[in-house]
Amino acid sequence: MTDFTMKKDADGVAIVTWDCPGKSMNVMSGEALEELSSLIDDALADEAVKGIVITSGKKDFAGGMDLNVLADMKSAAGDNPAQGLFDGIMQMHGLLRKIELAGMDFKTKKGGKPIASALPGTAVGIGLELPLSTHRIFAADNSKAKIGLPEIMVGIFPGAGGTTRLVRKMGAMAASPFLLQGKLVDPKKAKGAGIIDEVVDDPVAAAKDWVLNAKDADLVKPWDAKGYKMPGGAPYHPAGFQTFVGASAMVNANTNGAFPAAKDLLSAVYEGAMVPFDTALKVEARWFTHILMNPSSAAMIRSLFLNKEALEKGAVRPKGIEDQSVKKVGVLGAGMMGAGIALVSAMAGIEVVLIDQKQEAADKGKAYTETFMDKGIKRGKATAEKKEKVLGLITATTDYDALKDADLIIEAVFEDPGIKAEVTKNVEAVIPEDCIFASNTSTLPITGLAKASSRPEQFIGIHFFSPVEKMLLVEIIKGKETGDRAVAKALDYVRQIRKTPIVVNDARFFYANRCIIPYLNEGARMVAEGVAPALIENAAKQLGMPLGPLQLVDETSLDLGVKIAKATKAAMGDAYPADMKPVDDLMFSMVDEGRLGRKSKAGFYSYDEKGKRTGLWEGLAEKCPVADEQPDLIEVQHRLMFSQVLEAVRALEEGVLEDIREGDVGAILGWGFAPWSGGPFSWLDILGTPYAAERCDQLTEAYGDRFACPALLREMGEKGQTFYGRFGKQDKAAA
Repeated sequence: MTDFTMKKDADGVAIVTWDCPGKSMNVMSGEALEELSSLIDDALADEAVKGIVITSGKKDFAGGMDLNVLADMKSAAGDNPAQGLFDGIMQMHGLLRKIELAGMDFKTKKGGKPIASALPGTAVGIGLELPLSTHRIFAADNSKAKIGLPEIMVGIFPGAGGTTRLVRKMGAMAASPFLLQGKLVDPKKAKGAGIIDEVVDDPVAAAKDWVLNAKDADLVKPWDAKGYKMPGGAPYHPAGFQTFVGASAMVNANTNGAFPAAKDLLSAVYEGAMVPFDTALKVEARWFTHILMNPSSAAMIRSLFLNKEALEKGAVRPKGIEDQSVKKVGVLGAGMMGAGIALVSAMAGIEVVLIDQKQEAADKGKAYTETFMDKGIKRGKATAEKKEKVLGLITATTDYDALKDADLIIEAVFEDPGIKAEVTKNVEAVIPEDCIFASNTSTLPITGLAKASSRPEQFIGIHFFSPVEKMLLVEIIKGKETGDRAVAKALDYVRQIRKTPIVVNDARFFYANRCIIPYLNEGARMVAEGVAPALIENAAKQLGMPLGPLQLVDETSLDLGVKIAKATKAAMGDAYPADMKPVDDLMFSMVDEGRLGRKSKAGFYSYDEKGKRTGLWEGLAEKCPVADEQPDLIEVQHRLMFSQVLEAVRALEEGVLEDIREGDVGAILGWGFAPWSGGPFSWLDILGTPYAAERCDQLTEAYGDRFACPALLREMGEKGQTFYGRFGKQDKAAA
């Protein structure tokens, strides 16, 4: 079985077809690279072959590189993995350069054979880098196809010539959204941007016609032609100088220096732009090797690609349960969360009954979807027909009888156990016996809420994050009596609405809030201690956190934090931590003064009349005077990081978390935990468990028992173990 096959037709065109056996999407393997190289050699040596067309036997062209290729390069080099990577990458460059030069005499630029790409659908990663090395790219007029180089999203950058070729083809400025943001576009937009050459109905026929009529000059890439000048200017051209200085500033503004791939990419572009093309490929290979040797890249690939994909494909779904896809969902409560849940459900083609106490409230909840669709139409991402279809799936009502044929209920009413219990009983009187009942509670234990149900085995937690339509994570919570069918139903529903699930066992705050609340508290605690608020916020941003703890408190609202603190104190009684007093005193006093966060245009930050942040609240210094001596940056960052990761370890230790993959993916997607690190467990592996345990002791001595080293981490530190070495599961995928 081979991935690449070649057929030479009577017209003298060799059609090379990429079709990985047993896979829905082509991915490039080490063996496939060798096969392709041999076929290209064969076609170039055959005098009867006038030209070559590279296409796919599938509906899409290709989805990327098999990540195991890179791992094999490292392991095969023994004690010098960097050399192994560099040599392997240069071999890929050699193959693509062979395609690009196509047997021509490099001095005269004559004698080569035209090679074109024919893309039936999506072409990303190596699936675009390969076509970029050919002489002309034809794509099918397929609006669902995506074309681009998304590598930056998983902690690396295009390393098979894509970076160098795209910049030389488009210029650094025009290429930046595709390289630095991983932007994917449809074929027509890709042509408009200058990434591909033609959008046609039959790309293979068009490509074949082109290669039969191509002249020697058509085969010479601009960067191989005499007198080539980079579009927009090279680094020391007057225009190019501004571009590269601006690019450096932009990258640092967007990443705060926390994401190494963006810096390495920019270095490869900058240095490569000042040397001949073949040297630029070598520069790209060196920087690509550099990022691959950074533990951050391996952690990001593992969490944001391999583990995320595994969870979305049902890695933790109970075995032996038949498909539980949802046909009709009842959403109880048409507030912000309920309206969002109704929206994403209808967008997935699921019939929705949106219920509230008053018809006016239910209609307002449905109107949220209408507003969302109107915005989509304005941006060209939706149509009036799509809007009508989606709205037609939502019934806004006050009548519980509308739920009589629902197969899933999602309760999203006020966070009050009494109200939730009453709603549960009223709904169970109407819904079918086999209907699964889920609560969207963010903090209340599911086992306690299930006591109001006559079917606790069918009761489960489905915790959405706000705003529902934007947040990618859904946290599924199993109560003590929750059955496997309920878990399967929740997972299948999350798959339908195209989000990533994690499944955890029941405990107060579950997993995500259990970890994020200490982060918020530590930020507030440092303010109370006299640590400069700007130091706290910038320390967090330089860790790669999307929001500093004080800004995040403002976004989620201070009064919500006060409610959670009061409820937690009532539940824990004397066990409530004494070191929470400074945090509670600060938060309670700010709420008493009406500083509730963004929604009141007053919190840790100040806001203008339109609700835009204008800076940290100047009055905070009067409430909590800034100390003369400030801690160093690393100390502040470790307090913020350990406050989160230690809760993740405790959640694993206590069985709340059953799979560390869910812990890492959930942290990044749920609250934006330092994506460059790969998540809490990946960060501890990068740090090293022996040092992490030692650092816990130092932080405990300085700041208290909340930093006490968990027994599991202590044991692993003593044994020199890593979390992925001890608890990790092996998955294979492509990028």
